[in-house]
Amino acid sequence: MILFVRELIFKDLMLKLLSLLLAILTWIALSSIQRGSNPVGNVSLYPGQTFMNVEVVVLSSASDVHDYRVEPKTVDVTVEGDAKTLRGLTSKDVRALVDLTDLKAGTNVWKSIEVSTPPGVKHMKVTPREVRVLFPNSR
Repeated sequence: MILFVRELIFKDLMLKLLSLLLAILTWIALSSIQRGSNPVGNVSLYPGQTFMNVEVVVLSSASDVHDYRVEPKTVDVTVEGDAKTLRGLTSKDVRALVDLTDLKAGTNVWKSIEVSTPPGVKHMKVTPREVRVLFPNSR
């Protein structure tokens, strides 16, 4: 009986210790992910989060009386940040803006979309990148 126990414990001891070490490291990594911290520092384990149908907000000067319209009216925005920040983020925290303060009337005007995000969140992609500005008399 003692021989059986001795062989059970000491046979392939290095492989058993390596397996134990890997199991402990896996447990630490998974438990820290559940708590929201990143076990490997600044390396992002999360590819990002995409908010669909974010409404495009038109910025124009107060003295501007033009009736602007943009197409499309909504865009998709992909953001990146740490897990804890992304968990609390909603589509209302991400804003898609089009600045029309210096725009003159035209027929085929395209403007880039600027994205505003909370601190600690970085926008990665906006689809589409530009919107078409339509004036009341153009279609």
